[in-house]
Amino acid sequence: MHAGRTWRLVAGSLALAAGFGCLTAGTVTAAPRGGHADTQAIVDGFTAHGVPGAMVFAGDDHGSWTVTSGTGKLGADKPIRPWDQVRVASNTKMFVSAVVLRLVGEGRVRLDAPIEEYLPGLVRGNGYDGDTITVRQLLQHTSGMADYIADVLADPDANNHSWRPEELVRIGLSHPPLFEPGTDWGYSNTGYIVLGMLVEHVTGDDIGAEITDRLIRPLGLWQTTYPEAGQKQIRGPHAHGYYAFPGQPVADVTELEPSLPGAAASMVSTGPDLTRFVRALLAGNVLRPDLLAQMRTTVPAEGPDYGLGIREIPLSCGGVAWGHAGNMPGFDSFTAATEDGRSAFAVANGHLRDGGPADLRNAVESALC
Repeated sequence: MHAGRTWRLVAGSLALAAGFGCLTAGTVTAAPRGGHADTQAIVDGFTAHGVPGAMVFAGDDHGSWTVTSGTGKLGADKPIRPWDQVRVASNTKMFVSAVVLRLVGEGRVRLDAPIEEYLPGLVRGNGYDGDTITVRQLLQHTSGMADYIADVLADPDANNHSWRPEELVRIGLSHPPLFEPGTDWGYSNTGYIVLGMLVEHVTGDDIGAEITDRLIRPLGLWQTTYPEAGQKQIRGPHAHGYYAFPGQPVADVTELEPSLPGAAASMVSTGPDLTRFVRALLAGNVLRPDLLAQMRTTVPAEGPDYGLGIREIPLSCGGVAWGHAGNMPGFDSFTAATEDGRSAFAVANGHLRDGGPADLRNAVESALC
C-alpha cells in the first residue's frame, strides 16, 4: 500500500478553506493535446502498456489543468476526470498523521511516549514490547513492526466481512519484528492501524470521524470520505479499478471492504481534494509550525525520505515536493505539492501489461516541473 509495494493477491482473495471548492466540470482546464505534452505523453504511455486509464490533475496559484488517457470504465469511452473518486490507499496516512499531530498539539498525545502508555497490552509478545515503540516511530515506520497485508490477502474470504483493528494488529504481530525499534526503516501498515486505535482511544471517537471533523470538513474536501465498515461501494462519480489475477482475465475490483485497509489506506478521494489538502498542510493551515516541522523531519527510507506520514520528494527541476503514494489492487495514485503552491495528483486504475505499477511519481514530477 505504498509506492513499489503493491498489494499482492492470490486468485480469489478479493473481489476486490482555500482552493478549488466543490469541483464541477467547468472549473478545470482540460489540457489540449499540444499542451503539457510531456505529461500527456507519460499517461499515454501507461495506457499503451496496458493500464485501462490514467489521469494527472495539476495546478498552482494561477489555475489548474488535467491530462487524461484511456478510460475509467472498461467497455466505455469514459476518461478519468479530476472529480472522479478513486481509492487513494496510503495517501490516507497523511491524514492519520495530521490528526495524531493535532492531538500532540492539544497535549493529549506525546510523540516520544511509548504506545503502551495509550494502548496497554496491545503491542506485546513475539519479540514486541509496547514500552519500547513510540508514537513517532509508528508514524515514521521505524517501529520494526511487521505488516499484516500478505496474510489477510491470502484469505479468500477477506473482502466478505468486516475487520476489527485489533485483529489486523494481531496478524501483523504474529510475525517477528523487522528490527529493533528506531534502528532502521520498514514500511508498516500495521503501525498505522495501531495509530488509528490510538486516536480512537484518546478521543473516544472513531478515526474516520476525527479525520472528517478535523480535516475533511474544515478544508472543504467534499469529494473525500473515510468509508465506514461494510461500505464497499464508492458513492458518487468514480473510476473503476481493475486487476489481473494470475492466469485470469482482468477483473473489476472497485468494491472493497474498507475495514481491511482501515487507518492505513481506506480513504476515497479525488485529485483536487488531495492536492488541496497537501497545499493547505504546507501552507501551515493544518498544523502549528512546530508540528509541521516535526512532520517534515525525515529519515532515509525505501524510496524518498520519510517524515511523519509524508515523504520528501526531490525534483529533477530543483527543490523538493512533499506528499505520498497509494497502491492497492485497482488503483495506484501519487500526490505531491511544493512550498510555492504547485501541486499534482496522478492516478492509474490498473497495472501495466507486465504486471508492474505505472510510474506515477514520474507523471507527478513532470507536472510539477
